[in-house]
Amino acid sequence: MTLVSNEVNQYIENLIQARTQHVLQMEQYAKENDVPIMELIGMETLLTYVRLKNPKRILEVGTAIGYSAIRMSLVCSSAEIITIERDEDRFNIAKQNVAALDLQDKIHLLLGDANELQSQVEHYAPYDFIFIDAAKGQYQNFFDHYSSMLSSDGIIVTDNILFRGFVADESGLESRRLRSLVKKIRSFNSYLMQHPDFHSTIVPVGDGMMVSMRKNTK
Repeated sequence: MTLVSNEVNQYIENLIQARTQHVLQMEQYAKENDVPIMELIGMETLLTYVRLKNPKRILEVGTAIGYSAIRMSLVCSSAEIITIERDEDRFNIAKQNVAALDLQDKIHLLLGDANELQSQVEHYAPYDFIFIDAAKGQYQNFFDHYSSMLSSDGIIVTDNILFRGFVADESGLESRRLRSLVKKIRSFNSYLMQHPDFHSTIVPVGDGMMVSMRKNTK
């Protein structure tokens, strides 16, 4: 199931400006090694939010090979990015990619489970921009752990919240594990859309993203 037809996706992707050679190499590596990175249109949408916000400090939950952290850093060179990855192999590849672009002073990688690193992450708080793109079944935990570290006018973007459209229709899923995951994503979406402290909206691009910002309490 796709959110937008393949023809429309291809048309939009053809309009996107060329990426640097190293970014293209990361995209190719991810494709060949089944590494989950953002779809191109979703990535461009995320970068637009980064440009609009121009954050001083970004928290990313889910580094993978460093693709999105690097792309955010390239469009917002003044930002300091803290990014968390629990898979040691991917963490090491991310370190290599960051070093290859000489971004070590701007992108700080933390190895470990995002459910267990709050004290380390809080050391760099507050964050003007938080990007959640890790284990989808843990999204609510991640949001609860780190939303308190968001600056008063910051925003949180959560990726994959439409999960290839299966949140609307899971009839094509035979796997019990995937049906359970869809249930957790639906629960998270409802939780955020009804959250008393945040305004949230679903943007149906890429695999779907949720954009959340604090409500004005004054």
